Amino acid sequence: MNASVVLSSAASKRLIAKGVGAHPSVRRALGGGRVVITRGTTNAFVAEELCGKAIDRGAYAAGFIDQRWNVNARVGEMEEIVLVRGKPTDETPDKTLSSLAAGDVVIKGGNALDPWGIVGVLLASTTGGTVGRYVAAAAARGVDLVIPISVSKSIHTSVIDLSQEMGVGRIALHDGLPCGIFPLHGQIVTEIEALHLLCDVDAVHVTSNGVGAGRGSVSLLIYGEDAAVQAAYDLVGRLRDEVDVELNGRA
Repeated sequence: MNASVVLSSAASKRLIAKGVGAHPSVRRALGGGRVVITRGTTNAFVAEELCGKAIDRGAYAAGFIDQRWNVNARVGEMEEIVLVRGKPTDETPDKTLSSLAAGDVVIKGGNALDPWGIVGVLLASTTGGTVGRYVAAAAARGVDLVIPISVSKSIHTSVIDLSQEMGVGRIALHDGLPCGIFPLHGQIVTEIEALHLLCDVDAVHVTSNGVGAGRGSVSLLIYGEDAAVQAAYDLVGRLRDEVDVELNGRA
């Protein structure tokens, strides 16, 4: 059996967030370790799923793209959420960084997904922002990096190649903030992985974007056992009224 579905940008974020909540590495860390949810629009939905309550999504974003590469005017109003054995803690970023160990999870979103499964993260901060803070330490200590990202962010070139061309000091003319791009490796969760984790179905990316309500949407073809496909189709249907994050930028 198969089914075609269209997910709005907000529905995709919610589906991916649910998939992150079902990811084995995340489930293990929630049971006995640390989970760091870095700031981002998709990660705001992830935080709601893992904390079991609504948060101020507009304050949880950092960099974002509107008509330009921008930064959230409200950045800094909320700290990153850190869960210790599944419970929120108010420990400082320095304490979190010093305590991270194998079996813990850092959840970091991205801006681009290349054909080789490498995620690109735009860097406007000259010190690398959350990438600079966590990624090297995570790799050194065996901390799992889980990357929620929509297939709508698929690109047709190499993130590694882009990283050698871009940089704050290399872009002469720019819409918004000049940026570098960092190649991120980890356990990727798109809409496709989310549906597999949640409903035990396979899915393929058919197309992206549209007009009106379809702007920013993702179209998928789902296939598998009849009951599983029906469950996935029903799940997507329940996400249709999801509301996206509203942001204002500084750039």
